[in-house]
Amino acid sequence: MNRNLRLGYSTCPNDTFIFYALAHNLIDCTELTFEIELADVETLNQRARRGAFDISKLSFAAIGYLLDKYGLLRSGAALGRGCGPVVVARPGFDLKKLKTKKIAVPGMWTTACMLLGLYLSGKPDAVPMSFDKIMPAVQNGDFDFGVIIHEGRFTYKEYGLIGLVDLGEWWEQKTSLPVPLGGIAMRRDIADRTAGRAERAIRESVMYAFNNRTKADNYIKRYAQEMTLAVIHQHIDLYVNEFTLDAGDEGEEAINKLFVMARDRGILPKSNMPLFAN
Repeated sequence: MNRNLRLGYSTCPNDTFIFYALAHNLIDCTELTFEIELADVETLNQRARRGAFDISKLSFAAIGYLLDKYGLLRSGAALGRGCGPVVVARPGFDLKKLKTKKIAVPGMWTTACMLLGLYLSGKPDAVPMSFDKIMPAVQNGDFDFGVIIHEGRFTYKEYGLIGLVDLGEWWEQKTSLPVPLGGIAMRRDIADRTAGRAERAIRESVMYAFNNRTKADNYIKRYAQEMTLAVIHQHIDLYVNEFTLDAGDEGEEAINKLFVMARDRGILPKSNMPLFAN
């Protein structure tokens, strides 16, 4: 008997790239079917908060809040170096004013917002909005500062903006670890047998992506219509790496370090739950 699992992942190229094979039945998913929903990552974070998904891409910040319900899978994560969020502004704005101004962020439960809080050593005056609206909002003067993610790293200069601080670079200098951005989490109440098969299916989908790097181009482009193929490939090359196949010991250390720092600053609640789902 097939077990149907509700799966959520983002419309960003790194996710549509790694889930292409699973979504198109190109790998063996014996006894499993997936009911798939795509949305921006903060929508996924908040829907997982309500238990909407069996498996979902989530910001690591959101996983930190939801460890009682969800555990991390070892495949599918977005960790790396040189790929963190960036604080941007219009030319002439002083970084020293960051603590006194409202800052546009891509969601209150995003890792970008958490890293901003760690950088400021306190809760930022953050205003959440869809990540694709942040650069236009800063450009238009609605906000003095914004925290950009995803392909914004490649395109913020097109909006006449400057990068004031790379939060990923700050994290790497402080910890010597890759910056943990998001991962695939699974409900802890899913039976071990089903959980193991689902994790294998996701890992095989990631492996297929690595071995067939251009097969998913049309699928990716469907959800990233404003990006050129060159930017899409830059995005994938930056966010999909060896940690995506398996977070490994270094990835696990980075995630735990993020959680410890956030708990010490009162950003995340304390938890004794294990990081991984199984």
